[in-house]
Amino acid sequence: MFDLGYFKIPFFAASCVLVVCTFLTAECTQFWQLFLTQGVGLGAGCGFLFSPTIVIVSQWFSKRRSLALSTTTVGAAFGSILFPVAAQNLIPLIGFRWTVRVFGFMLMATMGMANIFLKRRLPPTKVRGGLFNLKAFRNKAYSTYCVSGIMILLGLYTELTYISVSAVIIGVSKGFSFYIIAIANAASAFGRLSSGLLGDKIGALNTMVIYTTITGITTVAWPFAKDESQLIAIAIIHGYHISLYSAPAVAMGRMEDAGRRVGMFMSLIGFGGIAGPPISGVIFTATGGFIDTGYYAGRFMTPAIFE
Repeated sequence: MFDLGYFKIPFFAASCVLVVCTFLTAECTQFWQLFLTQGVGLGAGCGFLFSPTIVIVSQWFSKRRSLALSTTTVGAAFGSILFPVAAQNLIPLIGFRWTVRVFGFMLMATMGMANIFLKRRLPPTKVRGGLFNLKAFRNKAYSTYCVSGIMILLGLYTELTYISVSAVIIGVSKGFSFYIIAIANAASAFGRLSSGLLGDKIGALNTMVIYTTITGITTVAWPFAKDESQLIAIAIIHGYHISLYSAPAVAMGRMEDAGRRVGMFMSLIGFGGIAGPPISGVIFTATGGFIDTGYYAGRFMTPAIFE
């Protein structure tokens, strides 16, 4: 849709869905309601927002594209810090409903600014091949990258999903274990900037190989942490080396077709992101610990980058 010129209206509609679903979450009382608002509504809204934003930024930069894209995603790191920490502190003061409503007003303001200031640079083109263009996979680099992306996502979020649980198991207080994820997200803000700087020098794909390898190693090492300080160190290294995986997809073809190419890539790797944490949870339940879980996730990540 973006490549064909449909940006402003879909972006505005997705922004409204994001804000409305956030306010509706405050009224949810049953699981299916949360599934529709958080799972379906927010998921679809974010999908319509993310890929066009990445392509728009790519259109405005050529020499410093990796740095520009990584700077854009720093907001995700800050949001991952702000919203959970704010929720934990606001819920005891004003309750769950008003906490979520505060988040809704925050999204209303930020998405409003995005709708005003985001503007494409290149005119739309008549791209062929439909919404999901199978001909794009004739590009061996792109098809290999998509497969690698799915494999990486099968393991990437395992540590971030279960690190708080593992922290409680080794004796970290429940109150502080919550902040370990915030620490990892804070480190990722600096990591995203550094990956952008490095990507402009040695290439986005080469940067991803380095960063993903280190992330895979920390995933394997994470279950062996014995105390709070070791867990914090692993969380910082892991968070710092989560790089921008959409940048290479932009470069693997013409800019006129970048929107569909990035959208296809993000849609495919989403299956890895959906399946990865539940598989890790099954492994943890079956083995009674996170060592095998870490091996699964880490080994899935590191071979994927060398495909």
